[in-house]
Amino acid sequence: MNFALILFLLLVATGLLWLVDKLYAKKRRAKDAVDPWWVEYGASFFPVILAVFFLRSFLVEPFKIPSGSMIPTLLVGDYILVNKFTYGIRLPVINKKVIALNEPQRGDVMVFRYPDNPELDYIKRVVGLPGDTVEYFGKRLKINGKPVDTNADGEYLHRDRLYSSQRFMEHLGNVTHEILNDNDKPPFVPQVKAFPQRDHCTYTSGGVRCVVPEGHYFVMGDNRDDSSDSRVWGFVPEENIVGKAFFIWFNFNDLSRIGSFH
Repeated sequence: MNFALILFLLLVATGLLWLVDKLYAKKRRAKDAVDPWWVEYGASFFPVILAVFFLRSFLVEPFKIPSGSMIPTLLVGDYILVNKFTYGIRLPVINKKVIALNEPQRGDVMVFRYPDNPELDYIKRVVGLPGDTVEYFGKRLKINGKPVDTNADGEYLHRDRLYSSQRFMEHLGNVTHEILNDNDKPPFVPQVKAFPQRDHCTYTSGGVRCVVPEGHYFVMGDNRDDSSDSRVWGFVPEENIVGKAFFIWFNFNDLSRIGSFH
């Protein structure tokens, strides 16, 4: 469901009713007359829908974490806020950038439209920038030939399953964050898709090496061995970017999660 499009259509419909009422119908009604149903249930909602549309399109958008690919940073059921203007001002619905501001940086947690199905929003961490060479072999990450600094940090017990993963602190760009690895799993999901510019990647049984095309980004989940990401379905085009995640505002199962991500 394209909620942005539905909200835009509601905005147009209620806006037209509001204009008709303000410019024509209201002047013809008696001062003590009751507002007709189309004003009460249509035009009167225009200011509210306008405010929601503006906030959601240009400032912040709520997003619910649907999977465990970003554990331990983000858990299933976390409700987060996404900054819509960090990476530039985009036109609603068509998502076209009209004002350039900042560019995604390594380590950013980014929401984007899934390249295989733009109707779906995905969330991953930015690992490779345009022009970068990203290598992931032996469960370790290299960028432009340099190993990304990681430090072992014990084990992570998964809340919904009776098993533990190895936990590491990874220093990616200016961001230090946690990642998880499982020694008994392969370095990427075996079902690699035939994605655009797949010839920029080389796969072996030990891992993957990709050169990120211009205008694209390489993203990975923090739960490295339980994440379908750029290793599997390819690069994220710049035009698919939605915004930067920055805040957990609710989790029905764990109120201590509120405000724990920034």
